[in-house]
Amino acid sequence: MSDNPAPASPPMSPEMAGSSPAMTGMADFGFRRVPRAEKAGMVRAVFESVAPKYDLMNDIMSLGVHRIWKRIFVGDLDPRPHRELLDLAGGTGDITFGWLGQGGGKSVLSDINAAMLEVGRDRALNKGLVGDVSFLVADAEKLPLPDRCVDRVSMAFGLRNCTDKDAVLAEARRVLKPGGRFLCLEFSKVQVAALRPLYDAWSFQALPRIGQMVAGDADSYQYLAESIRTFPDQDRLAGMMRSAGLSRVSVRNLSGGIAAIHAGWRL
Repeated sequence: MSDNPAPASPPMSPEMAGSSPAMTGMADFGFRRVPRAEKAGMVRAVFESVAPKYDLMNDIMSLGVHRIWKRIFVGDLDPRPHRELLDLAGGTGDITFGWLGQGGGKSVLSDINAAMLEVGRDRALNKGLVGDVSFLVADAEKLPLPDRCVDRVSMAFGLRNCTDKDAVLAEARRVLKPGGRFLCLEFSKVQVAALRPLYDAWSFQALPRIGQMVAGDADSYQYLAESIRTFPDQDRLAGMMRSAGLSRVSVRNLSGGIAAIHAGWRL
């Protein structure tokens, strides 16, 4: 693995180039282009590798700031006892537990990766919240859920790992009840120019080394850093949400655009 900073202009993902993976037969996996059919398995392997240290590494990677972002995100979900949440790519359960902690109704914690959900299930047991959470191993592109069944759909730091992001957004809208809302928290394009060199150095030089030391896996954290750079920026993701049929789409930048919350309604 190279210690050099990321290329100034990484290869465009299908979403950035304006064509979906289904149209090209290829998908982005960090800065690499891989056959579309292989990406899900490759992403699954990444998260199986990092699952045991995922929460610790999140704290290290973001210097703890991800906890602030997630609190803001859960607040924007507007938890209420009568509302049910579908937490897509929910992994170890931070958003679900935040939702319940702020008074939200039952949550479906869903992830394509069973190893991540196992960690989430253990955390729910420790918190005494198993009765409020159901666990669903599912592909966010093809949810085994009926139309119009939940009040909120959340996705935190998961959309960039999906092969067909347009399909995920369409599924999110499909399962929302009329008047329901989809919110996505994701790394995005830094809006403060002075932050970019420091952010690139942290992402491409520090994180893989820390990943090797803490989780015994540098390559997975190299991929995660690259996947952020190939993810659609704020405006493009907002456009994709509108194309999926979501209305009143809004964008809220966090920490100078390092992360952003995108929100849209099903009317």
